Amino acid sequence: MKKYLLKRILISLATLLAILLILFLMLELMPGSPFNDEKLTADQITLLNAKYGLDKSVFIRFVNYVKNMLTGDFGVSYTISKNTPISELLHSRLPVSLRIGGQAVLLGTVVGLILGIIAALKHNTIWDTATTVISVLGVSLPSYVFALALSYTLGYKLKWLPLLYSTDNSMKSSVLPTIALCMFTVATIARFTRTEMLEVLGSDYILLAESKGISGFGLIFRHELRNALIPIITVLAPLIVGLMTGSLVIEKIFSIPGIGSLLVTAIQSNDYNVVVALTFIYSAMYIGIMLAVDILYGVIDPRIRLAKEDNHE
Repeated sequence: MKKYLLKRILISLATLLAILLILFLMLELMPGSPFNDEKLTADQITLLNAKYGLDKSVFIRFVNYVKNMLTGDFGVSYTISKNTPISELLHSRLPVSLRIGGQAVLLGTVVGLILGIIAALKHNTIWDTATTVISVLGVSLPSYVFALALSYTLGYKLKWLPLLYSTDNSMKSSVLPTIALCMFTVATIARFTRTEMLEVLGSDYILLAESKGISGFGLIFRHELRNALIPIITVLAPLIVGLMTGSLVIEKIFSIPGIGSLLVTAIQSNDYNVVVALTFIYSAMYIGIMLAVDILYGVIDPRIRLAKEDNHE
């Protein structure tokens, strides 16, 4: 297992470097530059390019960027906040997106698992039908529809929760965006949990466990749910990255100062350093979570761990 993990980590690092290189090449092909101000003369633009090292070849800039990145230096912003270190821009925005996304992941996973388990145990009952309806609505309707509905009912009409995000009352004002973001996760996890649990419930080893007198929560969590978790974790992994890195629409509706809106602004203004830094964060999170999923596979089902060890010896 150690050899397998070491190999996966090395592959992950190589993948991140490849992503950065491709990104640098793509940005090089983009029209325009960070200095598109009509007031700037050609000589001034040339001086600015020399100042920030943009007059060098793309491969030299790539090597220099990787060297600086290893020391925690992601460069400075060219246009969004001139000469402001990227780390300062991320310092105020990244925690907001991660916290709201983390809350949505946790709430969506817990509620989705509960609904899926109930639907499987109460198969072909009103509980199963209700869960199916919730799953269809959660998958079919975009998150901004839930956001607008929640804002109108709980925020505007009932005035239970703030309509807009506020750093002074971050917990209470993050409730509505968290619920809106988690609905797709709730629906997806509930649907997969129900399907996998129904398949597991009819298996021979569950009948054997029941014949040994195992029942109740022990049977559900130790045998049924554990064997249904692998496909659930597989589908949950990409959802986690999407939620924790922010949703532009949700951030716009609730005026959340997250990194989703920052990335769009950076792309529109050709602020290369901001685009590269945020893309690197997205990629690192995705690769890290997929690596964690591989480890969880081995924890949940030791047979997978043994198979990987055999394949890499």
